Amino acid sequence: MPNDTAERWRGVAAARTHAPGRIAVTVISLALLALIWIVAAALTADPQILPQPWALVQPFAQALRSGELLFHLGWTLTRVLWAFVLAMSLGIVLGLVMGRFPAVDRWLDPWLVIFLNLPALVLIVLCYLWIGLNETAAIVAVTLNKIPNVATVIREGARALDPGLDDMTGVYRMPRLRRMRHVVLPQLAPFITAAARSGVAVIWKIVLVVEFLGRSNGVGFQIHLYFQLFDVGMVLVYAFSFIAVMLAVEWLVLQPWERRVRRWRG
Repeated sequence: MPNDTAERWRGVAAARTHAPGRIAVTVISLALLALIWIVAAALTADPQILPQPWALVQPFAQALRSGELLFHLGWTLTRVLWAFVLAMSLGIVLGLVMGRFPAVDRWLDPWLVIFLNLPALVLIVLCYLWIGLNETAAIVAVTLNKIPNVATVIREGARALDPGLDDMTGVYRMPRLRRMRHVVLPQLAPFITAAARSGVAVIWKIVLVVEFLGRSNGVGFQIHLYFQLFDVGMVLVYAFSFIAVMLAVEWLVLQPWERRVRRWRG
């Protein structure tokens, strides 16, 4: 046991040592992407089709000073947050129930397959037609698009739960809430983090489509506006601003969280 503990801590130390290397690779990779953009813009030789990266600095600063960029980013992030919380909560409950109770899984699996294969655009349009062009319809549409993916991942995690630990909690008559907190959730943690990371990546894209089709604010609405004006520069300003925010969430929140919940596995 001491040797296993020592090896585990050496692995953690090695991971921390290699962290600067990972950061360097990320920076070089992004620099390479920027170089490709610069070359493509030079070959295009038409800023109305593809402007150079530095040509976006002035419109970005102007949108930032006016408060317009932060206003629309705030609306989009609010919708992303609401849809993420609802989809994760409902998806975890549904996936856990389906994974733990085969009879429920047999009944609900066809529904899950249908919603997994239903195009997001169809669900968005139906929600707008049935509920109306309002915030409720927008958030419901995004949530319904993501719940099946979360439920599928969590269901596989629930099927992989250790039955020996279940027997142990029964022998010691552990209360349900304590069993969920100390036995079930730690085993599901890697599946929850995987669902969360993929969830953020999918939800924000669907939110932009929802705003593009039926909202009067948000990044998607602004992209729709500048698409009608054929202003590629402003489309890129709003797109890259939101991508930067979501990358910050990924690198500063989700990835550290995933490393933390996986640390107990060594």
